[in-house]
Amino acid sequence: MKLGLSGKLTRATIQSPLTPLFLLAAMIVGLIATITIPREEEPQIKVPMVDIMVQAPGLSASQAVELVAKPLETIVKSVDGVEHVYTQAQDNGAMVTARFLVGSNPEDAAIRINEKIEANKTRIPVGIPAPQVTVRGINDVPIVVLTLTPKPGVPGRWDDQSLAELAGKLRTEIAKVDDVGLTFITGGQRMALRVVPDPAKLALYRVPLGNLIEAVTQANRAFPAGTVREGGQAALVVAGQTLKDAQELQTLTVRSVGGAPVLLSDVARVEQAPTQDQARAWRWAKSANGMWDMAPAVSLAIAKRAGANAVTVSENVVERVETLKGSLIPAGVEVAVTRNYGESANEKANELIFHLALATVSIVVLIGFAIGWREAGVTAIVIPTTIMLTMFASNVMGFTINRVSLFALIFSIGILVDDAIVMIENIARHWAMPDVGIEGGRSRIDAAVEAVAEVGNPTIIATLTVVAALLPMLFVSGLMGPYMAPIPINASAAMIFSFFVAVIIAPWLMIRFARQTLAHGHDEHGGKLGALYKRYASQVIATPQSAKRFLIAVGIATLVACSMFYFKAVTVKLLPFDNKSEVQLVADLPEGTSLEQTARVLEQASAVARTVPEVISMEAYAGTSAPFNFNGLVRHYFLRNQPEMGDLMVTLLPKGDRSRSSHDIAVALREKLKAVPLPAGGSLKVVETPPGPPVLATLLAEVYGPDEATRQKTATQLEQIFRSVPYIVDVDNSFGQSRPTLKLIPDRAKLDHYGLSERQLFDSIGALMGSQVVGYAPRTTSGGSDRDPLPIELALDQSQRSWSAALAATPVAVGPTGQLVELGELVSAQMAPGEQAIFRRDGRGATMVTAELAGRYEAPIYGMLAVDDAIDSFDWKAHGLQRPEIILHGQPEDESKASILWDGEWEITWVTFRDMGGAFMVALLGIYVLVVGQFRSFTIPLVILTPIPLTLVGIVLGHLLFRAPFTATSMIGFIALAGIIVRNSILLVDFIRHTRSPDKSLRDTLLEAGMIRFKPIVLTAAAAMIGAAVILTDPIFQGLAISLLFGLASSTLLTVLVIPAIYIILRDDGVPLVADWTPLDKTT
Repeated sequence: MKLGLSGKLTRATIQSPLTPLFLLAAMIVGLIATITIPREEEPQIKVPMVDIMVQAPGLSASQAVELVAKPLETIVKSVDGVEHVYTQAQDNGAMVTARFLVGSNPEDAAIRINEKIEANKTRIPVGIPAPQVTVRGINDVPIVVLTLTPKPGVPGRWDDQSLAELAGKLRTEIAKVDDVGLTFITGGQRMALRVVPDPAKLALYRVPLGNLIEAVTQANRAFPAGTVREGGQAALVVAGQTLKDAQELQTLTVRSVGGAPVLLSDVARVEQAPTQDQARAWRWAKSANGMWDMAPAVSLAIAKRAGANAVTVSENVVERVETLKGSLIPAGVEVAVTRNYGESANEKANELIFHLALATVSIVVLIGFAIGWREAGVTAIVIPTTIMLTMFASNVMGFTINRVSLFALIFSIGILVDDAIVMIENIARHWAMPDVGIEGGRSRIDAAVEAVAEVGNPTIIATLTVVAALLPMLFVSGLMGPYMAPIPINASAAMIFSFFVAVIIAPWLMIRFARQTLAHGHDEHGGKLGALYKRYASQVIATPQSAKRFLIAVGIATLVACSMFYFKAVTVKLLPFDNKSEVQLVADLPEGTSLEQTARVLEQASAVARTVPEVISMEAYAGTSAPFNFNGLVRHYFLRNQPEMGDLMVTLLPKGDRSRSSHDIAVALREKLKAVPLPAGGSLKVVETPPGPPVLATLLAEVYGPDEATRQKTATQLEQIFRSVPYIVDVDNSFGQSRPTLKLIPDRAKLDHYGLSERQLFDSIGALMGSQVVGYAPRTTSGGSDRDPLPIELALDQSQRSWSAALAATPVAVGPTGQLVELGELVSAQMAPGEQAIFRRDGRGATMVTAELAGRYEAPIYGMLAVDDAIDSFDWKAHGLQRPEIILHGQPEDESKASILWDGEWEITWVTFRDMGGAFMVALLGIYVLVVGQFRSFTIPLVILTPIPLTLVGIVLGHLLFRAPFTATSMIGFIALAGIIVRNSILLVDFIRHTRSPDKSLRDTLLEAGMIRFKPIVLTAAAAMIGAAVILTDPIFQGLAISLLFGLASSTLLTVLVIPAIYIILRDDGVPLVADWTPLDKTT
């Protein structure tokens, strides 16, 4: 018998002493890899985003676009690797964001942008400060957030300022932990030496504001002035002295107009007090008795360094905090871990490793019952060996342990055991033949080698077909590419390793384990399963008409299954929501809303959230942003620092302690939040962590047009259409409302009359209306330990900041005759709306309308279809607008007409399904080429590929039963099924060809081959279904599990009937089945 590659490998290793060493080595390298490989919850998607912020003092938003944004866009767009350029311009500044291609190095990205700007800085207009370049990537997302609050009932010395000071000290200690990356503090107020000018007293003591600013600034100067020789030594000369405390600051002398010395404390309030930054944070937590406690809060966010193990870093940080309790952290302060991605990654990994073990044990038990317990023992060693080798390969290739890579292993367990099952089952079948173990017959070893060789070539092709089906998925582009990459890589590696393990280790183990196998105890014609197969198959292939009827029925069933997508019985979505332990509420109130009003809205929202039983705590941030996650990184939530902006981070019970998923809770919470009264133009959004790649919004319409006015009018109308669709929620736009602006316009004639410069006037206005830090005062405690220096801040109290007669009467300068000049004399004040924010994308003006979907449909495609219908039926002309053109992909060529481009989750869905469709076509072509090479025929491969569409019958039925959307993971399952089903077809067709002989009719041949192969085909399908069944409970990968479970069930049963039916249609020899047919040849 010709042995082929498989037989030769088995012959060489079945008695080799190196085989057990290979087995041991595989286990050891796999274990080392499993222990050392970094763990994460999700794959790390590198999407470097470089923000270029430019101050444009005095320019309106439209002027900033022309003078600053457009020159910068052209510079940035020329940098290699930049995929998109986004611009956001508002009054007095602009920000240009360069989004690099997925997988780019963030540091390289920043260097390239900096170099290009530096080389073209002559194109930045005069008077515009140098751009500030900031790069942020996945490694800047905090993995641990520590929130400091005073414990309930503790005496009230812990306020925003003292918590912020403690957080600063804690940050220094945390930085000592290995692999800690960037850290930042959110919330709290800084302690400062505050100088608050009193306009009335400045007038009373005849002190202009300019003199006060000069006195405070100069008094805090100290600098090295050279060296002197003193007593034979060279001594350093330091001129000046820094101020030490409020008392020293109070005694500063300020010059009045008349020359009389005036103390600073006479004309200003000097105090050591917390700053009055327009930001506030507080926390609500549920105590053990079910009561809610509220307290001020400060959050310390901690990221990890690139490549570090999230689990190790987070464990070390939490451990460090525990050791500091009682020393740095006093008993009256609680440090709550409000985010711990390391812990959640570890829990997920452990849960999936348990599922991995469960699937392995289930498959071993299946083989124990179906073939025999010794064969099951062989499988129990084969599966872990293959998994360990795959872990080792995964580590070498730089992948981490995360939910996607572990799912790849779990779903491939069922497939990788196929090779071993086919080999073991065939060895057992051969050993049961009458010529084995008798004198003059074959030995056990020869029979095992021949058994492997018999199914060797089709097994190689079958293994390669699964690899050919999976590997093209590696070329999915965009944000989903790196998210999905572990699936084709890990599963393909597992398949290749499984082949070598099946032909080297499985036969060696069979010889060792099955020495005492009962001779001839194995029915080589499939036993009861074979008899069951015979009963149904014989009816299908009885006549050409019966075969044709069967094939037509199967074809109709497949078409009906496909129609379910059209009738929306099965919906399509990129990925379903995961079951997370946090939900974020984002409040965007109209521009100009005060901090107090924002805090009031957040407080009302938190009152609603407290009525949800699964909520255990929440942190509110008004005027500042909550520590951002990957979603916030893409949406730039870290820039949310205006008084009208607020975040509420809601923490839920661990998922094991609640029955509802976080998505169900978010939907219910969104409904309840409708009761919160919002000012006109305000919005309160429920933001869930998206599964897979984040986007600006699930439903995102970019409105293009000839000018900003047309774009805004079209977008406003589109926003109303969005709100008319019941399942489109959290609707908002990018331009918002005009920010109210107080314009103080200098009277140049009076400035000339008094001989004053505009600079003097503007410095005084800046000191009054803003907050000016003029220096720092170092401070030490009595024990000598260092403390943060105090900023010396010149600013009015927040309560004084309104344009009033008292403020207008503030003396700001001295006239030529020595008289004081009041601010109101030199400026005219007028309230006027500023310009709305302007957005641009890739060099084109784009106004955005954003929304989420909740309720009946949750995929953007259904929202888009509903909106498209509404756009078609709306009378645009009656509203003075032209009907916008709808674009699904790529920006408009003609900007002279209004158009709407769908972006957001749709863009990723489009790219993903387009690329996966392409991958599927490449997979089919690859499989066809492999099968043509094996069978030396162009028609047989077409027969083999026929069962692929049959998987859809089961897939659609499964999704209907579970009411689950057809997702990207469902598509992965469909593509993987192509390889698995073709593998079964190959083994069946190969057997039909080998069994065919001139003295046997076609129907006899088909039945015999079917009966013999039915058992291993059912076993391999059952093994793959077990692998899929254990991941049914995971929200994201449920689609993959349903596809494999139901697709395998339907297609396995149909394949073993469809292929014989096709043979009857194409090659019928006209010989009917004998009524009491039995297999003719007992030694196949």
